[in-house]
Amino acid sequence: MDETNGAVDVDTAARPLPVPPDDSARADTGRRSRPAVALIERYGLLLMLVVMTAVFAALPQSGEAFRSSANVQALLANQAVGLAVALALLFPMAAGFLDFSVGAVSASACVVAATAMSRFGLPVPAAVALALLAGVLIGTTLGLLVSRFGMNPFIATLGMATLLGGAIFAYTDGLQITKGISPALTDLGSLMWFGVPRIVLAAAGVAVVVWFVMDQTPLGRHLFAVGSNANAARLVGVNVLRVQLASFVLSGLVASAAGILLLARQGSATSDNGMNMLFPALTAVFLSTIVIDLGRPSVLGTVIGVLFVAVSVSGLTLIGAPSWVSQVFNGAALLLAVGLASIGRARKSAAAR
Repeated sequence: MDETNGAVDVDTAARPLPVPPDDSARADTGRRSRPAVALIERYGLLLMLVVMTAVFAALPQSGEAFRSSANVQALLANQAVGLAVALALLFPMAAGFLDFSVGAVSASACVVAATAMSRFGLPVPAAVALALLAGVLIGTTLGLLVSRFGMNPFIATLGMATLLGGAIFAYTDGLQITKGISPALTDLGSLMWFGVPRIVLAAAGVAVVVWFVMDQTPLGRHLFAVGSNANAARLVGVNVLRVQLASFVLSGLVASAAGILLLARQGSATSDNGMNMLFPALTAVFLSTIVIDLGRPSVLGTVIGVLFVAVSVSGLTLIGAPSWVSQVFNGAALLLAVGLASIGRARKSAAAR
């Protein structure tokens, strides 16, 4: 309004009022981009596996050997034992623990089965049953130490791994057990069915059973509930101590199954303490938490993690990388997986708040 005569300034009245910036378009773009980001987060590792497979198959230095059926069969067969060891880690990890004894349990089961056949002349079913029983007993001991007596799981499992490694060396005196191993068992580790190594099918069977228990049974749901929040699980009626005990018992059972596969693959039992199987298994399980079911260990994610590491190391070896590459790659992949998993948990916590 004009201050001199009170008249309305027509030009000013006709001019539209300033409109605040509309963030709806920006918000719509953000909402549209979220599914794409979520898709990349869930399937990024699988995409990397496909890309690396294609790259190594196409490179002139590695392509012909990498694509050969012999290499594919050997790669899969060599990872069968490692996959089974990694699957053994899933039960305690779902319940909130890390079991550092799985490699040693596998090595112990391998020695038990070999001894049962070579020294006592037992048939394969009896030797396998004894090896599985040994794994269950070890898992039960660990479960009681952690759940009933409140022992730190890191100390308990690492101590058990050290104890078992020493016991293996004391019994074998650093020598291999090679005589008396039944061909019916070694055939499992060396022969094929329809072009697929038998040991791969056996490991796939173990994976299906583990998947069923973790994803399709109340025990599996209770494992994740206890691992997420033990106090909340207890308030809704979950027997936390029993679930924690069951996680270690199942871990010991699956780890001993891995030991049987190890004996079938090697055709002998050695004085190895199994620790060399632990870190690739840890890498695969932590990688499983950043693919498919983000933030949670899963069977399918573990399979993808095992294949990712195996394909990467195999391809790098074929292009002439030195022998230490596998250890460096496993260590780097483990650090990356743990770091990404930590970031994912922090983001979820922030979103919940």
